[in-house]
Amino acid sequence: MRPLWPFLILAVLLPVSVVYCATLLPLHRAFPLNHRLQLDQLRARDRLRHARLLQGFVGGVVDFSVQGSSDPYLVGLYFTKVKLGSPPREFNVQIDTGSDVLWVTCSSCSNCPQSSGLGIQLNYFDTASSSTAGLVPCSHPICTSEIQTTATQCSQSNQCSYSFQYGDGSGTTGYYVSDTFYFDAVVGESLIANSSASINFGCSTFQSGDLTKTDKAVDGIFGFGQGDLSVISQLSSHGITPRVFSHCLKGEGSGGGILVLGEILEPGIVYSPLVPSQPHYNLNLQSIAVNGQLLPIDPAAFATSSNRGTIVDSGTTLAYLVEEAYDPFVSAVTAMVQPSVTPMISKGSQCYLVSNSVSEVFPPVSLNFAGGASMLLKPEEYLINLGFYQGGAALWCIGFQKVQGGVTILGDLVLKDKVFVYDLARQRIGWANYDCSSSVNVSLTSSKDFINSGQLSVSSSSRDMLFKLLPLSITSLLMHILASTNFQFL
Repeated sequence: MRPLWPFLILAVLLPVSVVYCATLLPLHRAFPLNHRLQLDQLRARDRLRHARLLQGFVGGVVDFSVQGSSDPYLVGLYFTKVKLGSPPREFNVQIDTGSDVLWVTCSSCSNCPQSSGLGIQLNYFDTASSSTAGLVPCSHPICTSEIQTTATQCSQSNQCSYSFQYGDGSGTTGYYVSDTFYFDAVVGESLIANSSASINFGCSTFQSGDLTKTDKAVDGIFGFGQGDLSVISQLSSHGITPRVFSHCLKGEGSGGGILVLGEILEPGIVYSPLVPSQPHYNLNLQSIAVNGQLLPIDPAAFATSSNRGTIVDSGTTLAYLVEEAYDPFVSAVTAMVQPSVTPMISKGSQCYLVSNSVSEVFPPVSLNFAGGASMLLKPEEYLINLGFYQGGAALWCIGFQKVQGGVTILGDLVLKDKVFVYDLARQRIGWANYDCSSSVNVSLTSSKDFINSGQLSVSSSSRDMLFKLLPLSITSLLMHILASTNFQFL
């Protein structure tokens, strides 16, 4: 059999100088078998999520269960694998852009799932079995930080504990641990497997509500928020990675996608600034256009305040528009397609019987944000398919849901099949339509905001690093092959 490594080099790396490292995490999608939800159940689930998101309790720890699917009637979730402890153990954790803390289930956890309907083996973290594990004392900034005091407690043994309670009744209680986090990095012109850093994370000893259910149980939650407790912030503060992460969530077929601690480069990416001093990823949505025509919506409908604004939330299955925007949006779409389809109301939603392809009948929609950044939505990104009816006609319904006041939330219905870049260093979010089964380029640029050259063996060059990243299920396999053959790039 011919050796694989020459081809692996060509498939994985571009011959360029590298200044910093990118952390690569494989992204998977799992679906419980024969488990479908009705539209009202999806709305109810999202309402619970939004109650958690909007309750605004001190601590900045809000549970965003990341569920993304091109078919919103399948209960799916995006998760990644992390390795913790010495020797390292692997844990499947939900990707959560709305909370800061990485936590996994402790071996001593009570009332925690023992099996998962996602077809994965559940694992439990045991501090006694890790030679590098240490308990976080009450004097640590995690316990003394003003934003964390309501969520933390101190035991008589000087151990920093936490208790996160969410609006839907679910929650987790546990304690903070310091231990080794393993990841794959790119340094210089080499792919470095089994890189590591010491981080602080939670060890859950009790769970309640949805976290106890086995149908979608995983080992914990991986917080990708902006706070100091997030792994993104911890690694960047040590000069290991930049304060930017990117994802591309595949909406077709079995799902999956790409997740990278770094900046995905794509010529079509447009950026919009984050609204400052917000606990979530808020953007300034300014207007909506249907087939290029602006809708008569007062921009004040999208203005950010304590209980209004526009949030990018990969943990919301559908999408939600405030009433002032929803009504003109639905009216414009209906007026444009009515000669070719049959409008109807199904379970309170505006729907259409469509005999042709929706891409031939329905208009494109543009969400226009501050900074001149527009998000172009194809019909499949604002409609959902409810099945087929008389004469083979398909029933398509508006996937946006009406919100009477409150927050406009862009969920996975519109986020799928796009590259999304969360650039925390520059306080902006970028996006571009993309085939998430394709490879991507990852760039790490020289910036004083996130580099400490003493942490890494790096090139003296200050050029951008361009790393050709394959869909990470493939990349992970290539890394494993390289590591097992003890081959090093030169």
